[in-house]
Amino acid sequence: MDTFCPDSELGYERSRTRFVPGQRLLLDEAYRLAHLPLIAADHTDVVRSHPGAGYHMGRHARIFSLVLPVPSDALDGSAAYRELEADLRRAPLAHKIAWDLLAKRRARLHATICGSLSKQVPYRTSEDERAAPKKLGPFRVELRGLFSGNINVGRLYLRVYPECRDGGNALRQIQRALGRPETDIYLVGMFNLLDHLHSMEAEALRALVERWWDRPVLVLDVASLWLLGASDDLVLNARIEDVLPLQ
Repeated sequence: MDTFCPDSELGYERSRTRFVPGQRLLLDEAYRLAHLPLIAADHTDVVRSHPGAGYHMGRHARIFSLVLPVPSDALDGSAAYRELEADLRRAPLAHKIAWDLLAKRRARLHATICGSLSKQVPYRTSEDERAAPKKLGPFRVELRGLFSGNINVGRLYLRVYPECRDGGNALRQIQRALGRPETDIYLVGMFNLLDHLHSMEAEALRALVERWWDRPVLVLDVASLWLLGASDDLVLNARIEDVLPLQ
């Protein structure tokens, strides 16, 4: 039987949106800088650029990261995911979700493991770096939803729960083997809001997050990782530069 890391070993609880009863949910500055310009460029609250942030209308220098791919076909085949999406489509906030993005991003769905490995020039993995993940071998993750965080408020995610392998988090083992910072949050960006939510819509989103918090959406076998290069956070123009097999 698979054993996945529990919430006590991950950072999702501390990082979730704190909804306030009776109040609106406002898109935060990070989202209005990196996401909103790509889906609602004419919105009055778009942040076109910010000194030192490296973004201009949602675009930035090409950044290369190691990611865990999530096949869209696997999600489409999950009855739980289809139910989650149906819940969102019925919700009072449905008209504020950029549904057209799903088709545009379906070939590049992922969760980041090691971010910002290089900029502009594709990161070249050494022989040792390619060998390290193979020592761990293929592993499984469980996706759960729905998640709204305290950064990039406006983006909705699925949460990744990695397999516990030899008593440890499989994704942290990969980060450690590659000499990268170890993290405890791994998110698959799925849905994007087009506007702030008024209080009724915010309450509906809060209820959906609560309803889906402990519900598995998909168990995924991970046999390879991607080196992904993208010049926007929605990976609309992303390219898979390399594939790192785990076996």
